[in-house]
Amino acid sequence: MDLSAVSRAGAVAAAAAARRVVMVTGANGGIGLALCERILSEDDQIHLCMACRNMQKAEAAKSELLLSHPGVDISLLKVDVGNINSVIKAAKEIKKRYQRLDYLYLNAGIMPFPHFSLKAFLSGLFSSMFATGEGLLTQEDWLTDDGLQQVFMTNVFGHFLLIRNLEPVLCQAGCASQVVWTTSSNARKSAFSLTDYQHSQGQESYSSSKYATDLLSVALNKHYNIQGLFSSVVCPGLVMTNLTYGILPPFFWTLLTPIMWLIRVFTNTFTLSPYNGSEALVWLFTQKPESLDPLVKYCSCTSGLGNNYVAPCKMDIDVEVAEIFYQELLKLESKMKANNYITGDHN
Repeated sequence: MDLSAVSRAGAVAAAAAARRVVMVTGANGGIGLALCERILSEDDQIHLCMACRNMQKAEAAKSELLLSHPGVDISLLKVDVGNINSVIKAAKEIKKRYQRLDYLYLNAGIMPFPHFSLKAFLSGLFSSMFATGEGLLTQEDWLTDDGLQQVFMTNVFGHFLLIRNLEPVLCQAGCASQVVWTTSSNARKSAFSLTDYQHSQGQESYSSSKYATDLLSVALNKHYNIQGLFSSVVCPGLVMTNLTYGILPPFFWTLLTPIMWLIRVFTNTFTLSPYNGSEALVWLFTQKPESLDPLVKYCSCTSGLGNNYVAPCKMDIDVEVAEIFYQELLKLESKMKANNYITGDHN
């Protein structure tokens, strides 16, 4: 037996086991892909798991990352957070692959069929209304095959189920894991209701879902910090992605883009590029999760000169409401199990 070869193999296995594992949902484009690129620039020794719905786009994104970071350790995982079966299947696969998960970036999300109010846009350009997005966008929504509102399922409940099913690899004694939600300045308290948390009766499902993730993050910290799991929320600012470009016809963006660059001189929330928008997400990768404030949203900002920085912003959150919402999600999870939408124990 070649003991030196065995020793080298053991050293390689130990090094692989010591690598931090980072998983990003919605990683094949926009802010998710920019985040992957920047995290690999911070630490090219991590194992990156790109969790995507479209595997063809995921393969293309992986190839793009390998061009700029040859030799890095990247794997792909198929998951549609808008589908319960897909989430449960993906969670089982993750638990087979990894002994622990250090970072879980919950970045996937949808804003279907947005309707844009040009009047609200023009009247609110330099007002607080524009900063919050109030009145600018309404959306259409529909029911999933599981009987849930699609936006709520994709942006909130699918990720909640993912966390619940990943407890064994996220919650380990002596090792802190971090969950990071990509939320929005459009996360408004006025759009959310505990009596209609799926937002089946309104027209601002996206805003409601993003406020719901803010609530959920606060509640997760209350219940999971003692188990070594910490949750934070990030606002990327106004970023031009496929989701954003879908709001208006292309010729409108041709007219508006120069104006938006001008506005950025006066407001730090116009990050515009996915790279800039990922600033707070990458910053959290360098922080100790135990040191973060659970009631703060970390915002990506860009100065008029193009300098990126992170600004903490206290969230408009009622802790009691966050706890009630968390309990409602647990009840919904139990209901889905009772109706056989979810099979097996979440652990």
